[in-house]
Order: sequence, then C-alpha cells, then structure tokens
Amino acid sequence: MRELINALTGSRKAILIHSNADPDALGSAYALSECFPPADIHAPGGLDRSGKSLQNAFDIELAPAYNPDDYELTVVVDTSSPEQLHPLEGVPAGSVVIDHHMPNERWPGMIYHCDDSKSSCAEIIADLIDEAGLDMGRDVAMALMVGMLTDSGHFQHGNAALMHRFASLMEEHSIAPDEVMAVTRADTVISERAAVLKGVSRSKFDRVGNYVVAISYGSSYESSICRALLNSGADVAFVGSQRDERFRLSARCSQDLVRGGFHLGRILDEIGGETQNEGGGHGGAAGMTGVGDVEAILHICMKRSMSLFRDMRDRSASQRL
Repeated sequence: MRELINALTGSRKAILIHSNADPDALGSAYALSECFPPADIHAPGGLDRSGKSLQNAFDIELAPAYNPDDYELTVVVDTSSPEQLHPLEGVPAGSVVIDHHMPNERWPGMIYHCDDSKSSCAEIIADLIDEAGLDMGRDVAMALMVGMLTDSGHFQHGNAALMHRFASLMEEHSIAPDEVMAVTRADTVISERAAVLKGVSRSKFDRVGNYVVAISYGSSYESSICRALLNSGADVAFVGSQRDERFRLSARCSQDLVRGGFHLGRILDEIGGETQNEGGGHGGAAGMTGVGDVEAILHICMKRSMSLFRDMRDRSASQRL
C-alpha cells in the first residue's frame, strides 16, 4: 500500500479502465482521480450501461484520448490483463496496476497489486485512501459503494469483508442504501431487450444429472443474456459475440456451483491459455477476449463445464457411499 501511495501522490497520471467498463472500474478510477490528483480517466473501450449510469450520476469526465507521453504515470484499475484495454496496445513499464481478479503474470515490469480476496476493486481503493489518511468525501464514498454493490451482484457474490466495508462507508458518510441502489437503476433500452430475447432464442444447453450448462451468442449485452439464461434454469451460462476476427465472451454461474468448487475465472483462464487468448475473473462471473471463432470457444466452454459437472457428480456419489 505504501509503495502505491508514494507512486500515486503528486504525479500527473492517466487512469485506465477495461473495455466495456462497469461501475467497479469507473468508481475506482473516479475515487483515485479525486483523492490523488491530478488525474485523467480514460476508458478506451467505453462503458457498459451501469457504468454510464454512474458516470451520469456524478458527472464523471472521461478523457477523449490517451497518450502515455502526456503523463508522468499510468494507472490501470480493475483490469486483469493488458488485452482488456483493447484497442490500446499496452501501457508503459513502471505503470501501476491495481486489481482484484486472479493474480497472474501478465503485467511484467509493473507496480502490481492484486488482492483476489476482495469482491470488488473498490474495496482496495477504499483501503488505499484510508491508508493514505485522506478524506474521500461523500460522492467518492458513494461511487465506491456502487462498485461494491454491482460487482458483488447486489451482494449475492459478496463476503463478510465487503459487507463490513459497505456498512462502514454508509455510517461514515451518512449514505442510505437506497441512494446507492438508485444510481444502478436505469431503464433497459429496447436494444438490450431485443438482444436478450435473441440470445435466449439462440441458446443451446446440455446437462449432467441436475447440472445444466447453456451457451449462446449475440452482438452485444453478453452479461445480460447470461443472467437471462440463469433465470431460465441454467446453472452456468457462456455468451459470446464476434467482431471481425476478435471475440468477447461473458460467463456467469449460480452461487451453489461456486460453493461446490466451480470457479469460472479459473476455467476461462485455463481455456484462454490453451487457445492463446485472455480469460479470467471470479468464481461466479468471468470473461474472455481474444482472436478466434466464438462458436468454437463456446463449444470448448460447454465441454469443459460438462466434464467438471461429471467430476462433481461422481464426487457427490462417492461421498454418499
């Protein structure tokens, strides 16, 4: 923490967040920019719908372009690999990387801090601000709370540490839960509703015992389609999209599976390594980006899940004997 604080203090910095950035990424970047100025936030691959809601709620300004030569320091938050900064091709050596996904070796030459015990990157940033002895202010506290809320699936994937941190910010800054939840509410646009309906109609599924895995593809809103497939009865869902030679894939699974040892981040990290792409994330939510045929990748994800389901079924049967 002290090394990070020393690096962040005083330097003119660019703060980068992953493509299709969510409130955890944007809230973390906003908190750093407010508490460790001067800083510009750059979202090279844009924001997702909930990220845009947070941006509008706090009038967060995003820099239109990133040139590393314009800054003394580059900071990357909530991003597990350089490929997630697409279309950027990389960041300078000596940049700061703060993340909460599975630790990896994809950031050589960086000041790398990763704590995968945290349900959100926002918790790390809150700890960092406290360690520096800074007053984050009410807006920053609320932005971090929005990140904690959304990255934990509205607490479904959270842990006791996240709940304690969320409650402490509520108390310290007199923030009511409904204020935080209001920031995350946005009317679903017709394009998202159409994409979800198409994604569900295109889905395929298979099962081992009582476990069901579903796959689908679309042109956008992959995570929303994943949630719809889980709500429709799947235990795990993989949804991908194709843009020329590049693909993007989102994955979600039930908390029952996570408690049983199923870990989507580990699965997509392994498949990413096998296919020379980049994958990773949390136990119940993960993603992958890279070059290749998305339908082939989805097929691999289904087969891998089916194999793990068989292992889980066989373990359960042996324990009953």
